Formats: sequence, C-alpha cells, structure tokens
Amino acid sequence: MGRELFLAANRQFLRGCLLALVGASLWGLSGACAQKLFADFAASPAFVTGFRTLVSGLLFLAFILVARREALMRLLRSPRDMGLFAIFGLGLFGSQFFFAFSVAETNAGTACVLQMLNSVFVLAWVCASARKAPTLREGGGLVLALAATVLIATQGSLGMLAISPAGLGWGLANALAVAVYIVVPRQMGLFDRYGSLFSVGIAMLLAAVPSNIVMGLQATADPSVLGCVAGFSGEAWLVLVLGVVLLGTFAAFSLYLTGVAKAGSVMGSLIGAAEPVSASVISALWLGTAFTVWDWGGLILMIAMLFLMTLKKQ
Repeated sequence: MGRELFLAANRQFLRGCLLALVGASLWGLSGACAQKLFADFAASPAFVTGFRTLVSGLLFLAFILVARREALMRLLRSPRDMGLFAIFGLGLFGSQFFFAFSVAETNAGTACVLQMLNSVFVLAWVCASARKAPTLREGGGLVLALAATVLIATQGSLGMLAISPAGLGWGLANALAVAVYIVVPRQMGLFDRYGSLFSVGIAMLLAAVPSNIVMGLQATADPSVLGCVAGFSGEAWLVLVLGVVLLGTFAAFSLYLTGVAKAGSVMGSLIGAAEPVSASVISALWLGTAFTVWDWGGLILMIAMLFLMTLKKQ
C-alpha cells in the first residue's frame, strides 16, 4: 500500500513537472512570436498587449463560468478581494505591457532573461517586510543576478551599454511588474482562497482594461498603433492568435499553474527558467536572432541565481 502511494505521488510529481515545463516553454514561444510580429509585420506592442490580454481574459472567463462559477459569485460579494484582484490585475497588465516593449527594443530571449530579475525585487520585498537582511545564499543570488544583467547590457564591454537604454528600462520595469503579480496574490491569500488558475484568469481579464485604455490613448496620438492591423497577413494573425494568445498565454498559464499545483512551488520556480531558454532557442532557430556568448553567459548566471535563491539547504 505504501509503495503504491509513493508511486502515485511520484507519477503526479513527474506529471506536474512536465506540465510546468511545457507551460514555461510556451511562454518563451509567445516572446518569439511577439518578436516576429514586431519585426516582420510592424505590429505595435500596445496592440499586441491589448489584444493578448482581452482575448485570453475572455477565454479564462469562459472557463471560470463553466468550472468555477461559485468562486466567481463569492468574489463578486467581496469588495476587499475585488480590490486585491485589481492590484493583481495591474501587476499582470504591467508585466504583459512592459514585456512587449522589452521584446520590441531587444529580442525575446534578452527580454525573458531580464524578466528573471523579478526574483531580486521579490527578495527585496520579503526582506523589507520582514525587516531582515538577506541571507548569505540570497546575497549570492543577488550578485549573480546583477552580474548577469551587466553581462547582457554591456556585452562584456564595461562602461557602455550594448543594448538600448529603453530596452534595459523596459526589461527592469517588466521584472518589477512580475514581482508585483507574484507577491500580491500570495501575500494576500488569493491563491489560497480561490486557486491559482482562477486568480490568474480574473487578473488577466482585469488587466485587459488598462491594456486597451492605453492602446486607445496611444492610437489617438499615433494611428499606426492600430493601423498596423491593416497590413496583417494570414500568417500574422496565426502568429498572434495561435502563438501569442492561445498557446503563449492561455495554454501557458493553464499548464504551468496546473503543473506547479502538482509538483510544488519550488520545483515550479526552477522549471520557470525554461522560459528564457525556450525564447532564445526559438528566436535563434526560427527568426535567426544572434545570441552572443555574453547573452548565454547572462542566462546561465540567471539560472544559477534562481537555483541559489530557491533551493533550501537540506
């Protein structure tokens, strides 16, 4: 009996790892697809973000109405939780919006690696809220993260930026926004009360509101923000709808969060490192993006940082 329970738990853990790995890899695919849209079809980051959050948010809403309607009714009766979800949604909006601009200014792989700096911002929040200094292990992870950022930003030539200041700025803003949407639902107990998939679905729907407001404001000042759609071919719509929305957002979040529920948050965090690897490899093979030894070195340091800050001493 004990052996059967162990084998069942082991199968569930492995299934969770596989689901989380596929989900994280699909996030990387969405970055490469966004890069394709920006480079080949002159798509605007604001339009891609607005379309992505709206359509995926509606897909999540459909899922919630079918499978989690009672949780939705409970949420609508709680103004406090609605306020927390609004903050969560703003963080998710920022991560999607800043990520798109980061990809447009750099490339999918670099944007995903810079996004991993969210662990540094989460660490700063945890230490500040607990009023304690980072441990030696956490301090080592911080050093690795900063070294990785320097390598990517300077390409080994210290004293000068090898990527655009805008690209670096969007990447840092994206990492900060990701930290917000990681901290808020966990610290405020939203995942515990509603579940991770439901919570992300509601937040994505709420994120669509500021995304499309910003898109509308930008389109008013610059008609090309929406005018780019007129030049979209069938391939462009396929990349946007299938690659960015269905696979890169709806399926990616669903698979990753389901996998983390089975494999655990620690393993899920480590598997999340597959996102920049996936984005870099897909961009290189599909789009011909050149990645230097400094880019790969920065990625390796970021993954080492993630291991150092996630794995606890046994």
